[in-house]
Amino acid sequence: MFYFIIFVFGACIGSFLNCVIYRLKEKQSFLSGTSFCPKCLHQLGFFDLIPVLSFIFLKGKCRYCGQNISTQYPLVEIATGGLFLLIFNFQQFSPEFTAEGFSIFNEFSIFNFKNFITTLYLLIISCLLIIIFVYDLKHYIIPDKIVYPAIATALIFNFQKTTFGSSLLAGGGAALFFFLLWLVSRGKWMGLGDAKLAFLMGLFLGSPNILTAVFSAFLIGAIMGIVLVMFGKKTLKSQVPFGPFLVVGTFIALFWGREIIKWYLGLVT
Repeated sequence: MFYFIIFVFGACIGSFLNCVIYRLKEKQSFLSGTSFCPKCLHQLGFFDLIPVLSFIFLKGKCRYCGQNISTQYPLVEIATGGLFLLIFNFQQFSPEFTAEGFSIFNEFSIFNFKNFITTLYLLIISCLLIIIFVYDLKHYIIPDKIVYPAIATALIFNFQKTTFGSSLLAGGGAALFFFLLWLVSRGKWMGLGDAKLAFLMGLFLGSPNILTAVFSAFLIGAIMGIVLVMFGKKTLKSQVPFGPFLVVGTFIALFWGREIIKWYLGLVT
């Protein structure tokens, strides 16, 4: 029941993230106003906004205009719910998901306040990464209005940690790598947004997990690129957003980075 509640909570947050993604593009406030159909602009009722279930019951069509509802909405809701489950599960059972080094929270440790702050931090950054994933996939740009607050959150969280310097170096090194790719290619290979996202990834993951994230992103990107070309969806000259691959690489490194590194070291030693 606990995991079910966590999934439902995550799915509800995912519904809000869909709202943010849409209104960010339209330059509308996502903190006020009621939800509406983007096709007919009709105000949506409660039964139109139940995560995942509304999409199923309405058979993927708007109740008022009959236009198709984008599959983005249930997919983001399901992905967010699943991600929340992963975070709560790993935070509970993995020793790396701790808030050691937070001297200002020591007096609250009896109430697991440090773990609460860590979990909240992981959830916030993960939600912002989901927005970046979908927005870059749809519009080929990583929005500064999302990546800058995410970087600020990561800096604040890590400032009191003993590994702050290492995280800062990881972020700076990753950002410099992507900046050089952007500079050498004159923006043809990478965008500046990728460098900003890489800085966030380094702060969020630290070292050596940032290496796992970047390697995973390039590997998945290469595989997907080959598949898209083979099926005629893209050509060798087509533009493909790299932000989504970086986000996927971040989550792979976050949850399984240390195991991947141990496995790799076992192969080469």
